[in-house]
Amino acid sequence: MKEDRQDNPVCKSVFILGTKGIPAKYGGFETFVEKLTLNRQDTRIQYHVYCQRTAGEYRKDPEAYWHNGAICFPVPVPEIGPAKAVWYDWHALKLAIQYIERKQVENAVIFLCACRIGPFLKMNRRKIKALGARLIINPDGHEWLRAKWNRFVKWYWRFSERLSVKYADFLVCDSAHIEKYIRENYKKYAPETAFIAYGSETAPSKLADDDEKIRAWYRKWGLEPQGYYINIGRLVPENNYETMVREFMASGTERKLVLAATIGKNKFYEKLKRELGFEKDHRILFVDGIYDEELLKKIRGNAYGYIHGHSVGGTNPSLLEALGTLDLNLLYDVGFNREVGEDGAKYWTLERGSLSSLINEVDRMPYEEKRKLGEAAHRRIAEHYTWESITKKYEDVFLGG
Repeated sequence: MKEDRQDNPVCKSVFILGTKGIPAKYGGFETFVEKLTLNRQDTRIQYHVYCQRTAGEYRKDPEAYWHNGAICFPVPVPEIGPAKAVWYDWHALKLAIQYIERKQVENAVIFLCACRIGPFLKMNRRKIKALGARLIINPDGHEWLRAKWNRFVKWYWRFSERLSVKYADFLVCDSAHIEKYIRENYKKYAPETAFIAYGSETAPSKLADDDEKIRAWYRKWGLEPQGYYINIGRLVPENNYETMVREFMASGTERKLVLAATIGKNKFYEKLKRELGFEKDHRILFVDGIYDEELLKKIRGNAYGYIHGHSVGGTNPSLLEALGTLDLNLLYDVGFNREVGEDGAKYWTLERGSLSSLINEVDRMPYEEKRKLGEAAHRRIAEHYTWESITKKYEDVFLGG
């Protein structure tokens, strides 16, 4: 492919690593890169995005392609189990360094999402500096706290996080709490940091209220608008599904709880079913993942309220979307969530009775009170979490230094 599509001279080449790539088909970091490249405001920046490809998705020598004005490089990744994410990030870093050297790219920025390859940064640090490049890292959330990891993996995540902070030239944290944690726990490295939140897409669904797609989905699950609460997330213990389901079952609401989470062969799901017996409660609906974006927007927008249980990480995309869309949001009371929701949400704890009593309370909430909550939530998103403002802040970081 030709790389001379820029009409204006490139002032800064930014190499983005650590995501599965674009077009976005996966989670938060992928959506972030999609929006960052789509909403580019300063044409002096040229993005280069490294994109993971599995065995069935690439030829021997996959060609680069354009997307949102970014040059995208498919990276073949072997199926080596959990270690493939580390291998992919390390290999992408090596390819980016080779590209910068071969093309004699001046003033480059290597932007790494997450802290998976901290131990590999020392050996590449000298080369990056020799090329005049700058290493910027988004450390993500507290990955080492996730329950799915065994003791060794948790140790590796913390070790990798420490070395990532040590060798980064700059760190961008998408949560003020994460930035505070980095600055306090790694003060001996005197890390340079900035807080730039994650962005939110709050445009309403393009589906009409009487569209057959949404009507068919409602018929399938026995639902109707405003007749359910919703949760969207990964089916993992740290998202507090056990508490949400148990407390909802203990509440007196006649509404249902829609849990949109990919189930598959999930052992945690089977554990919940065995220990809570939620299949006996007609109000609890695990509806599996919903991958039609417009349908998901419509389902979320028609919900009576959103219940958010995430306890690990920084700014969560599904929380931003809910706050920007719904009037009623019930959030697990942890710093990350309060930082985002502030006075535009209600909060619950893991104490028995906390969430169930809150559900009983808001189930009868007067319309005007609910509307005021929604106004505060929508205002919070509009003032601090639009993709346009987030993109501008990132561009300032990339162009500076």
